[in-house]
Amino acid sequence: MPEEPIRLAVIVGSVREGRLGLTVADWFAGRARGHEDLDVDVVDLAEVSLPMVLPRFGAAPGAEAGRALAALTPRLARADAFAVVTPEYNHSFPASLKNAIDWHDRQWHAKPVGFISYGGISGGLRAVEQLRLVFAELHAVTVRDTVSFHGAWKHFDDKGAPTSPQSCDGAAKILLEQLTWWARTLREGRAARPYAT
Repeated sequence: MPEEPIRLAVIVGSVREGRLGLTVADWFAGRARGHEDLDVDVVDLAEVSLPMVLPRFGAAPGAEAGRALAALTPRLARADAFAVVTPEYNHSFPASLKNAIDWHDRQWHAKPVGFISYGGISGGLRAVEQLRLVFAELHAVTVRDTVSFHGAWKHFDDKGAPTSPQSCDGAAKILLEQLTWWARTLREGRAARPYAT
């Protein structure tokens, strides 16, 4: 009997006009869709209007936040694994990404998170290092290997295809294999016994 596919949410962290994030996410999602054991959902935070102010602890979100959460939260809850596509802004990650992370809690618990980063000379790796700390606080498991684009704008042509696919395709393959392994292992664990927080 075939196993249920792993539900992978590819999260586009940047909402800036002219961003490269959607191009990178579409490329990575295409690599992921090549794996028959993955069900891929691209979550573009530019399409989600979460307020930047969270409600007081224990208080219900307002109407605007409620509508945005109704569109986003079930997609995160349904996911078995996450691939976060992030640029590096000022040695960190975008506020839009932190905001989406902070509006949620249990949706991240005992699930793996992989990173696809892009930027200038560092390729977004400083953003990834900070995100590892954030996701550890949310009981998520971050995957060691990443896909990173240094000087990212020269790595994609005007159609959104990588200019040198061999290296980034190899990195994506490793990341997807690790995410899939962790996703299956943690899904089986959550099914066998509740995760304690």
